[in-house]
Amino acid sequence: MIETEDLGSLLDTLFPMYVLINDEGRIVQVGPTVQKLRPEQPMAGRRFLDVFELQRPRSVTEFPTLLSTPGARLRLCFQDQPQTAFKGLIAPLSGKGASVVNLSFGISILDAVRDYALTSADFSGTDLAIELLYLVEAKSAAMEASRSLNLRLQGAKLAAEEQAYTDTLTGLKNRRAMDHILGHLISTKSSFALMHLDLDFFKSVNDRLGHAAGDFVLQQAAMIMLDETRSDDTVARVGGDEFVLIIKGVTDRKKLDSIARRLIAQLCQPMKFEGAACSVSASVGTALSTQFEMPKAQDVLHAADLALYAAKRNGRSCHRFYCEFSNAQQSG
Repeated sequence: MIETEDLGSLLDTLFPMYVLINDEGRIVQVGPTVQKLRPEQPMAGRRFLDVFELQRPRSVTEFPTLLSTPGARLRLCFQDQPQTAFKGLIAPLSGKGASVVNLSFGISILDAVRDYALTSADFSGTDLAIELLYLVEAKSAAMEASRSLNLRLQGAKLAAEEQAYTDTLTGLKNRRAMDHILGHLISTKSSFALMHLDLDFFKSVNDRLGHAAGDFVLQQAAMIMLDETRSDDTVARVGGDEFVLIIKGVTDRKKLDSIARRLIAQLCQPMKFEGAACSVSASVGTALSTQFEMPKAQDVLHAADLALYAAKRNGRSCHRFYCEFSNAQQSG
């Protein structure tokens, strides 16, 4: 016959989450993992139902009743906090006047490992729970790594797309972006005004003060145009000193002429670059999408070009609307 001491050693090795109980319902010995869950509270000698709360089967409220149901599947938790949940199986020891309750964490294993810093050494060598836990953690780590990589790739893609649609010098939209926005507005039958703006006397700034001064003027001009338009509007640099402004939902000529005149007035103000005055002005030509029965991007752009040339012929620093009947001779 195996002695109780030897039995305890055997159970420690095979079932580190066991509870050995005598026929009076008191704990004789617990496995090392069970005791690790309450390191400051020795369990030997205490009543089993004072340490554990029996949740299933509900009909069992006294220990003698529990002993009369060998092989019963149990659901338990600690009486004190944290009330870690267990699954259990009770088996009587023939001729020993005692029973063994073998415990497991069940689906609570993730919480238990986290709460009690358990390792593989705290489980039976044949218990697959910890291996499954490693698989879950590995899968979680792989999914997190995949998510992180996808976010980086998405960010890189967005940055590349943004760069592809941005003028690097001014930060404005470029011609490619303008074409895309125009195509969208026309396909959705949205009304808009298109202003073609050209900086007058820009070449003289480049020739007199150098390209650094010219770049400075372009950047300042870009800021002025952004300040004078709404966030829903589009400002694009489409050439060296040429810009296109797309004003969404506005076709009123008085409003558009007011916008153009403010732009011209702002751009005519001298800009200081390293102590030198950079003086430019602006000519603006505007075409309306409503001037075309079935507008096409190239037709609206061409109409705005004609209006711009009319403004330049009229002495520059002015604004003209496109007139389809007189080749842009109508004044703003």
